[in-house]
Amino acid sequence: MNFIKTEIPEVVIIEPKVFGDHRGYFFESFNQKQFEENVTETNFIQDNESKSSRGVLRGLHFQKPPFAQAKLVRCIKGKVLDVAVDIRVGSSTYGKYVSVELSEENKRQLFVPRGFAHGFIVLSEEAIFAYKVDNIYAPNHDSGIKWDDKELNIDWIIKKEDIQLSDKDLNLQWLKDIESPYKY
Repeated sequence: MNFIKTEIPEVVIIEPKVFGDHRGYFFESFNQKQFEENVTETNFIQDNESKSSRGVLRGLHFQKPPFAQAKLVRCIKGKVLDVAVDIRVGSSTYGKYVSVELSEENKRQLFVPRGFAHGFIVLSEEAIFAYKVDNIYAPNHDSGIKWDDKELNIDWIIKKEDIQLSDKDLNLQWLKDIESPYKY
């Protein structure tokens, strides 16, 4: 596996070594020892999967402590733009984000540490998105930032009128209005 540091060093792109021939392909999608040597120690406790159509935007989500979550995300089918936003107060990259295309072709993964809001938008006709988390889902500790926050100025690639959001995501707060529980 190739571990690539991003502009925000705690957010890491992981590229697997893919072995393919006329029968198909094989790759190791996760290796605990390599992950801990190159990224961080963690204990993923759950795998999740979602299916979405073109223009569906999920995010920008995070959970407050003590139910904060780190995520290791990937796109199994289709293509998404994945985004991680630093919400650690005092960090030199607070309010900055990393965006990376994840697809079934590139097989890349993105590690999103605790202290980051996370979201993605589907760029293909449909996408199957999978991710590992290191803590349980706790609805009472769920929070997020509006996808179109002008302070973040994220280019989601898809035209605004073609973006599909859940009611929950329509009612998230602006970054300036959240009281981030994360300190750097």
